[in-house]
Amino acid sequence: MSPAERNRLQQLFQKGNQAASQGQFDYASDMFKTCVVLEPGNRIYAINFLNNLFKKYNNNKKGSKMASISGIKAKTGMKRASLSKDWPGVIKSGVEMLKLNPWDVWALTTMAQACEQLDQGDTQLVYLKTALDANSKDVEVNRLCGRALAKVGQFDQAISCFHRVVQVKPNDVEALKAIGDLAVEKTISRGGYEEAETTRDVKQRDAHEPHPGEKVLTPEEKLQKLIAKSPDELAHYVELADVHTRNDRLADAEAVLAKALEASGGDQNIRERHEDAQLRRARQQLSVAEKRATEEGSEESVELAKRMKSELNRLEMDIYRGRSERYPTNLNFKFELGIRMKAAAQYSEAIQVLQQARGDSKRKSLVHVELGECFQHIKQFKLALNNYEEAISSMTDRSSDTGKLALYRAGVIAFHLKNRELAERHLNELAGIDFGYRDVAKWLDKLAHEDQTD
Repeated sequence: MSPAERNRLQQLFQKGNQAASQGQFDYASDMFKTCVVLEPGNRIYAINFLNNLFKKYNNNKKGSKMASISGIKAKTGMKRASLSKDWPGVIKSGVEMLKLNPWDVWALTTMAQACEQLDQGDTQLVYLKTALDANSKDVEVNRLCGRALAKVGQFDQAISCFHRVVQVKPNDVEALKAIGDLAVEKTISRGGYEEAETTRDVKQRDAHEPHPGEKVLTPEEKLQKLIAKSPDELAHYVELADVHTRNDRLADAEAVLAKALEASGGDQNIRERHEDAQLRRARQQLSVAEKRATEEGSEESVELAKRMKSELNRLEMDIYRGRSERYPTNLNFKFELGIRMKAAAQYSEAIQVLQQARGDSKRKSLVHVELGECFQHIKQFKLALNNYEEAISSMTDRSSDTGKLALYRAGVIAFHLKNRELAERHLNELAGIDFGYRDVAKWLDKLAHEDQTD
């Protein structure tokens, strides 16, 4: 998908969210539907598409009264596409059926099958879990959901699914075997295999292993239940967000902390946790985009990475600006804000902020180098030179990257300002440290040439 196409989907997604928040459910459905069809592997699109429909039908678990009749064409399209293994076609017809009834178990499981064939496990689980919510006693739905959950290592939830199968079919061979096998896999994944001498030991390792029919709650479900019971208890939100973060579900962690922030009435600690979650997700997205740009090398992938880098810088700038205001004596926040302003080409604003960060003795030389570069950008070369000189005088190791950069910049600017003595001193010192640094040799030749001319 090209950056332009992805950007278009994001715009449609935003329009859908806005419409849904205003109760315009049909318009929102059309926006989300397009997103789901064009990017079936995006679980956020699928979740929002379904949630909007749940609200439209007031969670009646039935959808439209005429869904069974109105949906004949859509189901026929799904069947034909499935028989010909046209999995995108299944999705395209499937969303039309779900618009009529988002709890239609057959449509949901068929779409889940299409997602599995397209190697989109995340969205496969979205549809399967919705089908399970629609009919938690359906044997085949539980079986499908159990298999899918087992593949991604969600053992407790998978075991719960197979227990529900056993409730309806006590002698079901697959379900009974799966429960035992998953108990083993769960224990092995927790590092308990080494202590177990037999398979039976492994199976019995967890003292609270459920009996057939017993409801098993995952850590996430337990915390969600606690949040529902005590929505003002912020610790539960934080713990749930931590679980999501450990499982690399950064979008879920961010969403939980957004709810916590709302529940807390703007608690400062929760706000900063939410900000950190936003940064983690944005940085992860940038990392993925940069990796793709490196591997593909296409103009579109490179442009996407650049745009995401700019978006991350904007987010970081907003967050560090807020923290600088909340903690005016924290010079680290001012420094970080100044660096982001500089990256955004806001040089005059960056200078003002970085000047406030000069009191940090640990990074004083670095601050002055950054200030020097900002003054260079606005063509205040004497002020730039002053800051490079200050950086040089305040640093203990001039052979560091920062030290060599300061010497180089000071020498070159001094040359252009016709301060030959100063240029020669800094460039000679740099050459003595690293003669191959950039084009220092060229500048020394220029100085020598001027001496001969004189």
